[in-house]
Amino acid sequence: MSKVKLTFLTICLLVLGLVGFAQARDQIRIVGSSTVYPFASYVAEEFGATTKYPTPVIESTGSGGGHKLFGAGVGENTPDITNSSRRIKLSEFKRAQENGVKEIVEAKIGFDGITLAQNINNPSLKLTRKEILLAVAAEVPQKGKLVPNPYKYWDEINPQLPHRKIKFYGPPTTSGTRDAFEELAMEKIAKKIPEYGGKYSKIRQDGVYIPSGENDNLIVQKLTEDKEAIGIFGYSFLEENSDRIQAVVVDGVSPTPDSISSGKYPLSRSLYFYIKKAHVGKIPGLMDYVKLFLSEKMIGDRGMLKRIGLIPLPKKEREEVRNRVFSLTPLTLKDLQKK
Repeated sequence: MSKVKLTFLTICLLVLGLVGFAQARDQIRIVGSSTVYPFASYVAEEFGATTKYPTPVIESTGSGGGHKLFGAGVGENTPDITNSSRRIKLSEFKRAQENGVKEIVEAKIGFDGITLAQNINNPSLKLTRKEILLAVAAEVPQKGKLVPNPYKYWDEINPQLPHRKIKFYGPPTTSGTRDAFEELAMEKIAKKIPEYGGKYSKIRQDGVYIPSGENDNLIVQKLTEDKEAIGIFGYSFLEENSDRIQAVVVDGVSPTPDSISSGKYPLSRSLYFYIKKAHVGKIPGLMDYVKLFLSEKMIGDRGMLKRIGLIPLPKKEREEVRNRVFSLTPLTLKDLQKK
């Protein structure tokens, strides 16, 4: 068979495959971040209740897990959208491209703060990012060199801190919250400490930091039972459970909507979801869901998602996001390389 015939056959099979999955699945499939999950779930329930389309199916897989599933290819067995509590990584973008996901549309939805929280009945706790780094890093500087982390109690790091066991319940390696925590609370500070040579080692694995899965509600539950522990999760979980847990103050700033949106809170970050353009027009209602999510009703200054912890983008930026997304402008390598 000639190369021309093979190419024609390949195109036909691809077209038939796309038509096939449109007929085989009429429900939007979403994966990704546990932080974005509550917001996406709210929109999905509203979408199912107010449109002719079924409620989308959403899996909380973590940002890394979501990008892996999303970038595996195009077709009915792959997700239409992945939620992310950080921007897609270059490596994830390139892998998706290699797997045939050639056009990815980025939707920035708002801001979030990575919250360190503890039992509400504890005395208030104030930590610096350097103290957090020294509590969590696998290696710490002592006498001009790095050594395995010996710290078991907070007052060993700073005598002004309480004699309280260091214990963190936090997200696993697949989580965008963990990526952002490492970047904002650890990497930025380690760069200022000569012994690290510009880069901290990794999170310690001696039982002080306990990966607790992608269900942040489980971390909240652990904090209600364990007064020594500190939990790491998105601001919305603090907002929803303010009767049971309280925030740890970081570098003198408490996480609030104003401190997060202004960037004053040092652990602030942006939240996203990503759309597979090849599925638009193939999966019924996909863009209707996207338009509802990005509406003022949901992400505006008085939007429904603000009530459950999303920090809105400035109005001008919201309009810019809608223009890019509704025109289905794909994300490019150049976009990701911009600082």
